[in-house]
Amino acid sequence: MGTVNSGGRTPASIATILDPMLSARPEATAIEAASGAWSYRELDEQAGRAAGALWSLGVRPGDRVAACLPNDLAIVAAFHGAQRIGAIWAGIGEAASAGEQQSLCDLVEPSVVLAGPRFRATASAAVDPDRWADALAGAEPAPRVDIDPDAPAGIGFTSGTSGHPKAVVHSQRGMLLPGAVTVATRGWGPELRRGDSFAMTILNMMILSTLTTAQAGGCAVIMDRRDAAGVAEWIAAHRVTVWNGAPAQIYDLARRTDDLGSLQEVWSGGSDTLDAVRTAFADAHDVVPRVTYGLTEAPTVVSIDPPGAQWRSATSGQVQPHLDVAAHDDSGRRLPPGEPGELRLAPATSGPWAHRWAPALGHWDDGRVRPIDTAALPTGDIGTVEDGWLRVIDRKKLVIIRGGANVYPLEVERVIAAHPEVAAVGVCAVPDERLGQRVAAVVESTGPALDFAALTELCRRELAGYKVPESWTQVETLPVNAMGKLQRTGLADLVGRDPATTTRAERNDA
Repeated sequence: MGTVNSGGRTPASIATILDPMLSARPEATAIEAASGAWSYRELDEQAGRAAGALWSLGVRPGDRVAACLPNDLAIVAAFHGAQRIGAIWAGIGEAASAGEQQSLCDLVEPSVVLAGPRFRATASAAVDPDRWADALAGAEPAPRVDIDPDAPAGIGFTSGTSGHPKAVVHSQRGMLLPGAVTVATRGWGPELRRGDSFAMTILNMMILSTLTTAQAGGCAVIMDRRDAAGVAEWIAAHRVTVWNGAPAQIYDLARRTDDLGSLQEVWSGGSDTLDAVRTAFADAHDVVPRVTYGLTEAPTVVSIDPPGAQWRSATSGQVQPHLDVAAHDDSGRRLPPGEPGELRLAPATSGPWAHRWAPALGHWDDGRVRPIDTAALPTGDIGTVEDGWLRVIDRKKLVIIRGGANVYPLEVERVIAAHPEVAAVGVCAVPDERLGQRVAAVVESTGPALDFAALTELCRRELAGYKVPESWTQVETLPVNAMGKLQRTGLADLVGRDPATTTRAERNDA
């Protein structure tokens, strides 16, 4: 499969990313979405129009442009337009509450907010759809701006495990590198039809979708459905070859009989993917999901299963070739392969991608970028790397310390989630006067009331006694964010909320 961008090259800027296809195949389809499709020529024209409209609204290099828009053509054009005038892009999730949207706006202080129908915050800079349409219709071309590829260009918000999301700032160079690596290592070319159902307000998704696909010369398929039936319809109707979904979506699709025969790759990201989910999807659709591990700070993919069907149990694939990832102890000492510790990222030191990666520029705070001061970027995740394969054990901040022993919630969740009647599970700490903390499980079921005694016995067979949950609570649905990742903030508040669906197991004082 011939690629438009290969051999270790990255475009000079996002403004030039379309140039190879504009020269070779300008009428090839660049993007398909709910409201229609654009060729590369049309995407270029619409990006130029958006740049002019933003300029007419007073946006200048270094200003922040926020967008709370649905998955459709408009948000892609606005992103490219902002990049052409040196603005700093920030997506505001439509699914966020009014208070959450307000907090993000207050954090980045945008000069313009492209406010769609689900924007509920208060912002003097808000531009409603009618005003934006008028600005586009009357836009003059923006003046030429000399883009510094290493200047701040995009803001991605962390998922907020601590309850306070951080605004992670990336340059255009930093946003372009993941696509160049992915296109080269996956062998993608103009045949690529990449489908994404995650919100394009997530910076990592904008990078993985439009920037990566453009470097392959393929077509980005921007879905406006996340339910299994809707995703299946999009895949079939738009002949998607690579689809990126959450483990819950893959779980649901594995139980459907839709024709997904166009798929050549399925990516699973956002949270842990059980081996059983991979196997079930492969049995149903003849494609083995490729598990990924990514970070807002990277940005995007840190590790992924190789193309094809190879995978290792309980891992998140192989480390990408532009990165050096290793476990470190609390003093920052690099640990031997296979020994668990906090995973840290550094640039690869050999190969065609050596010395190309740099971490995020820093965090946006109080009107400026506060640099990340580290030689090896801490991820906050506990894991191992062995023979290039990465395994995440759990979040460092979420470790439960029970009587002096460490319990990693993800390790316990993997065991519980293997039960056929468990749809989703979250494990957290609850205070205990004697032991400091005890282990609690909040479970979402695929059916009626769960047998907590059976779940307790399952855990006792697979885990050390001190890791077995001592409190079980069943809920209708667990809270997840836009990426399908469990929202752990407030999880402990669900424990024991309904006595009718809560039980305490026999105390495990071992």
